[in-house]
Amino acid sequence: MKAIEFKDVTFRYEGYDNEILKNANFSVDYGEVALLAGFSGEGKSTVLSLASGIIPNVTPGEVTGEIFAGGESVKDKKLGEVCRKVGVVLQNADSQIIHSVVEDEIAFGCENFAFLQEEIEKSVKKSCERMKLNPEWLTRTLSGGQKQRLITACAFATGQKVLILDEPLANLDGQGARLLMNTLKSLAKEGYAVLVVEHRLDMVLPFVDTVWNIRGGEITKIEDKKSYLLSQAQTIVYDGQSKATEENVFQLKNVGFSAGKREILKDITLDIKKGERLLLLGENGCGKTTLLRIIAKLNKKSKGEIESIIDKRRGKWYNIVSFVHQNPDYMLFMPTVRQEIAYNAKTPEYAEEIVRRFGLEKIADRHPQSLSEGQKRRVSIAAATSSDPEVLLLDEPTVGQDFAGLKELVGILNELHEKTGNTMITVTHDLRCAEALCDRAAVIEDGKISEVGERELARRFFVRQ
Repeated sequence: MKAIEFKDVTFRYEGYDNEILKNANFSVDYGEVALLAGFSGEGKSTVLSLASGIIPNVTPGEVTGEIFAGGESVKDKKLGEVCRKVGVVLQNADSQIIHSVVEDEIAFGCENFAFLQEEIEKSVKKSCERMKLNPEWLTRTLSGGQKQRLITACAFATGQKVLILDEPLANLDGQGARLLMNTLKSLAKEGYAVLVVEHRLDMVLPFVDTVWNIRGGEITKIEDKKSYLLSQAQTIVYDGQSKATEENVFQLKNVGFSAGKREILKDITLDIKKGERLLLLGENGCGKTTLLRIIAKLNKKSKGEIESIIDKRRGKWYNIVSFVHQNPDYMLFMPTVRQEIAYNAKTPEYAEEIVRRFGLEKIADRHPQSLSEGQKRRVSIAAATSSDPEVLLLDEPTVGQDFAGLKELVGILNELHEKTGNTMITVTHDLRCAEALCDRAAVIEDGKISEVGERELARRFFVRQ
């Protein structure tokens, strides 16, 4: 019996003419970790939504062919029935977290499955140990990577034998990625079936048993994993030249930040040069995103001082400083992609230039929320750059990007940097692009800056991981 099986499946979303899948066939066995790979926008997340019952129960569309999950057809089954057999970890962690405490979040699914209290306690404890989580942590204070580990722990806790994970490594550091993949591998050995969608092939391929590739609506099995990795050109991107000056755009002195009882940042002292590309590095939960948000004035520091030449500028702060969130849904609210980019653009003409520069012409009239996560990410970055900001803050900008898309996106960011001389501050766990977005790197450890160095520091940091 197959854990997941597609037989001649064709699918199109409601209101659209193009078929996402065309007579697609593939399967996942119990006892294996399978990877579904492919370019952004090809339909990987659609496949997961079909297998888990999200389509058509939540997202409508026209489906033909047969889909089986846990040995049973998903046709005409309610979402709750399918979820009894299939555990799902979606790309957007925030959309799945509803409780304020880690322990309550993990226990919630167990309670819905009518576990006994003793079973719930055991499941919560085991899941927290597997994913290195403290059950007492507040979910709102977690980093993107910790949230990713949390929703994965929730899927483990309920005990479904079929697990589906959509970009689970997106916000994880190297250690967290290896922890997750080792855990999935051990679960497969216990008889689970695991299906993963992931773009970071170098991180995931050593752990998977089977590789499937989706392109043009068809799904094909890849027999040679090594050749496939090489064919996808998973090498480090290198591009761009420094535009740094000697003038400080920000001076941080003894900056700290606390959330409840957790002291996330303790004593951050750092000068940021006007026109430089600064890379912030560190393990999940070290405070990188928090520091970005403090610089952007989205969070208030608990202590310390920040001096900035921007405070002396005339004009609206958000036109001068643009922030790209980890979750693009926080930024996308207009009816179409074109309107999204034009909303805060320097001029209408510049908005159209950004649409063309980011290669968004074909989706310019679509609603941003109808796009894949990779496409949403590109649109959110395009919208942030349309104001021609002096400072661009990028939190995990390459999440959801296949290598070709990543390379193009990094190239665009560096072209804009060279043209405008903006200051770019980037947080990323993606080895493929880290050096390309870096003139100088700073490592955050134990709430402080532990090391500052040139581009070579980024490479050394990832090697240490």
